[in-house]
Amino acid sequence: MQMQSFRVRVFALLFGVVVLAVSGPASADPPSRVARLGYTSGAVSFSPAGENDWVQATVNRPLTNGDRLWVDVGARAEIQDGGAMIRLNANTSVSVLNLDDRITQLQLTQGVMNVRVRRLAPNAVFEVDTPNLAVTLRQSGDYRIAVEPDGNVTDVIVRKGQGEVMGEGAGYLVDAQQRYRFRGGDLRDYEFLDAPRQDEFDHWALERDRAFDNSITARYVSRDVVGYQDLDANGSWQFDQTYGNVWIPNRVAADWAPYRDGHWTWIDPWGWTWVDDAPWGFAVSHYGRWANLGHTWCWVPGPMRSAAYYAPALVVFVGGDNFRLTISSGNVGGVAWFPLAPREVYRPAYSVSRGYFENVNRSNTVVNNTVINNTYNTYNTTNVTNVTNVTNVVYANRQIPGAVVAVPRNTFVQSQPVSGARVNVSREQLAGAPLAVAPRVAPTEQSVRGGGDRRERPPSRVFERPVVAVTAPPAAHVGFAAQQRQLSLSPGRPLDEAARKELKPAAAMPAPIVKVLGATPTVPQPQGAALQAPPLAPVAPSVETRGRAEHRGNDQQRVPATAPVPMPAPAPLQRAPEPKVVAPQVAPTISGTSSAQGSRPESARVIRQTEPTPTVAAPRPPPSQQQQQQQQQPQRAPEPKTAAPVSAAPVQSAPKAEPAAATKQAEPRAPVAAPKPLPPSMPPSPSAAPQAQPTTKAEPHGPRPSPAVNKSPDAENAREAVKREEENRKPKAGQTQ
Repeated sequence: MQMQSFRVRVFALLFGVVVLAVSGPASADPPSRVARLGYTSGAVSFSPAGENDWVQATVNRPLTNGDRLWVDVGARAEIQDGGAMIRLNANTSVSVLNLDDRITQLQLTQGVMNVRVRRLAPNAVFEVDTPNLAVTLRQSGDYRIAVEPDGNVTDVIVRKGQGEVMGEGAGYLVDAQQRYRFRGGDLRDYEFLDAPRQDEFDHWALERDRAFDNSITARYVSRDVVGYQDLDANGSWQFDQTYGNVWIPNRVAADWAPYRDGHWTWIDPWGWTWVDDAPWGFAVSHYGRWANLGHTWCWVPGPMRSAAYYAPALVVFVGGDNFRLTISSGNVGGVAWFPLAPREVYRPAYSVSRGYFENVNRSNTVVNNTVINNTYNTYNTTNVTNVTNVTNVVYANRQIPGAVVAVPRNTFVQSQPVSGARVNVSREQLAGAPLAVAPRVAPTEQSVRGGGDRRERPPSRVFERPVVAVTAPPAAHVGFAAQQRQLSLSPGRPLDEAARKELKPAAAMPAPIVKVLGATPTVPQPQGAALQAPPLAPVAPSVETRGRAEHRGNDQQRVPATAPVPMPAPAPLQRAPEPKVVAPQVAPTISGTSSAQGSRPESARVIRQTEPTPTVAAPRPPPSQQQQQQQQQPQRAPEPKTAAPVSAAPVQSAPKAEPAAATKQAEPRAPVAAPKPLPPSMPPSPSAAPQAQPTTKAEPHGPRPSPAVNKSPDAENAREAVKREEENRKPKAGQTQ
């Protein structure tokens, strides 16, 4: 008896090991969500991951890692990823750096982006990387991020929510109703912006938001279902005794069937993917199931409280290698399919774990656990090396007249419209044809590009700009040409991530240049060449690294902000050296091009003559002889002087604060709150105006330092040293400033 019990335990252990080995790790699963190109107006161009060609963007195209969009003059576009809506204005370039179950990471190298974050999971990350900074959206809210054409200036406007702005030398928290313009990569040069008046682009984004906020469909589906709001104006919800709440489209032809109006395209890592022509066709094609009730098609969503799992197409394919269709030119190879009905199991054509297999089914329909387990065991053993043949399964929609859609194989592969090429097939021919989870058809370059017409390539400088990132994105896509041979060996089945990583690009492929903060900038180029650049390092918190904060507009007084806080490398944390106090100086007024236009001489910054300018410079080379002499002389507060700009510095110096008398001569302005005291990691800025309120009662003006700051003992000592210096500079009794 004991021997028999021992054998049972050994058998159970071996069975568990085999199941784990076959199912594979969950990390090999594709993401459970994608982004959707939900709206376009005007000329919007698209380039799939790893490709150099550009085509006309197609609405309902799923977007994933490596995809790029260019919104041309007078055009607009909207991207949806379930928890957020991303609106793009004209002359805007966006790339998807990383999109999975946890992170949305976008690259914005030029243009204007409005982001409405509807919800953000506790561990979720939403990051926008620009040429000079990275913005992490920390809360649900409304954000506007704009990058000027030269790529060196980024505006960050937080209407609601909270954002974290990170650069190569500093990090800030930008709260609701705050607006800042940051110049350069070290974020030492920033200014507070006046409240901008909403333009046409903002009004359009608000109108789109209202449709989401007032959506009726939100009562019946999971909020993770991408594109659900488009069902409101194109159908109605009804209650069915069998399936519960169902949605019925109201603007379709009498003989319409699901998965009939659209085209097929090849998208890694899912493989053959359906792109519906109807503006409401995304949600009903990639989530839920279709049922035919009384000769009427209705869409049955998955459980409302389940996290929705994206699927490339919830269909079953008909026909094998010998499946033929008769057209005017003769007999040709064909491909046919029909939609899955409620309670039927979806079998992916790509490798997945048992957990993914269960979730992608349970989130999209109500299905028995025993059915899922039995199906997975059969599916997994037959799907290891090839596309599964489906046998011994009775599908409800296969028997519905008109439910099976068939097209010539060339139409399928070339991503051509299905509706104009579909062929009627007799019931007898369909009854004898085998079923499969995917057709045994290998993709081509046209399959990857999709059904859009070719477009001219956008300006190369736009997408070739390096961007700053907090999160390191995954490796760039190798491109279709590198995969084509292996895909032809197993037609219809996409390569898994491990196999794709072993490939080398067949030609020079587009790859983003990303400088990860706290790490050496890298360029994921196909030849493996690395960008030769010094690693990013923490910046010493000296007086010479004080930030330059300005309030520009209507010739008002510029207001000092808190000094930027050095941002340490992620690991390990490094101590910053003790700061050196530099006496304030005075600079002559410089004339030239207005800084509001974003252009100025290389050796000087442009200021207005009537504005006092408390500013600071970024890290510079050692001071000149004249500066050293001035530092040794006793100074009265603040009658500053400044040396001529040093053109060799990484970031040019900015003029120092003018005396209070000059402030009184400036144009009257509304009172502005004084800056808050800095956190213990940094000394207070000596450039603070003497007439400001006590720091214990002050309100913030500049962006708050990010929590990711250096809290070293050296910085604590520096703070005390500079505080003593500040006390010595205060005017004595009877003295005037």
